[in-house]
Amino acid sequence: MIFKRSERGKAPVEPVTLKILVAGGFGVGKTTLVGAVSEIKPLRTEEPLSEAGRPVDDTSGVSGKHTTTVAMDFGRITLREDLVLYVFGTPGQDRFWFLWDELATGALGAVVLADTRRLEDCFAAVDYFERRSIPFVVGVNCFDGASRYPAEAVRQALDLDPEVPVLLCDARERQSVKEVLIGVVEHAMSVASAAREPATT
Repeated sequence: MIFKRSERGKAPVEPVTLKILVAGGFGVGKTTLVGAVSEIKPLRTEEPLSEAGRPVDDTSGVSGKHTTTVAMDFGRITLREDLVLYVFGTPGQDRFWFLWDELATGALGAVVLADTRRLEDCFAAVDYFERRSIPFVVGVNCFDGASRYPAEAVRQALDLDPEVPVLLCDARERQSVKEVLIGVVEHAMSVASAAREPATT
């Protein structure tokens, strides 16, 4: 358990820990995102891309990618002394999706990381969280050289519900990623609050 002392003489604070998933297509930047924001050395389960996986791993648009996550990435960030996020990056290839159910257990919410050059690659993640009623935001990873689109254009292309936040980000930049994670927490709290409100007749 993590304890911090906020001020001299005050009792240690036991933080609330929340679980956040980072999902999306192959090569979209999930491992980079977790590594950029984690205050500890991130746990990574990356393996080199192999000839055996070439027929099923679509590397178009990510030709410089030589490794892939085969189980998960894991990092931790303290947002406040009383609030810690555990961030789990999911594997991107279809053949590893059986791990998603295990990783999603107990998650407060999720980030669906999107690349506008291959936007269709995140449809499966959007569908996964919608079907399981897990609150999520879409983080548009603004790759160098990729076309930039307004958040509303991305929303329409992904056919998202109006209440799903769409946030532009740079998965390499800690502050940018932190803002996306704060967006997940705020959105999940908003969804939970709405669910508790009594229905009006």
